[in-house]
Amino acid sequence: QVQVVESGGGSVQTGQSLRISCKISGNFYRVNAMGWYRQIPGKPRDLVAGYSFGGNLLYHTNYADSVKGRFTISRDAPLRTIDLQMNDLKPEDSGLYYCRAEVLLTYTSSLDFFWGQGTQVTVSS
Repeated sequence: QVQVVESGGGSVQTGQSLRISCKISGNFYRVNAMGWYRQIPGKPRDLVAGYSFGGNLLYHTNYADSVKGRFTISRDAPLRTIDLQMNDLKPEDSGLYYCRAEVLLTYTSSLDFFWGQGTQVTVSS
């Protein structure tokens, strides 16, 4: 059984920082991608930052344009945990942050997707 568990989040004021973490556990062959998505009411979940497998044990990093230069994603190796350091937070960064993992359960299986339960980030002006 695969589990994705998030931690961190909270309420801060504009310009402050927060760090959120996500860990995947269970039995699988490889994590193909892992990232943070933000959702606000009435909107779909959008990628904030994440890693995607690029072959040869390399992972590419991806950031939403709105967070480049302010947010930094980091990971362990092999990919099991990702951290998102969020600096210079703005009210528009507020939302429910979900961690998603794209996983190969076996060498020959297709991708499976697992979501965490979400963690709230609130930035007040």
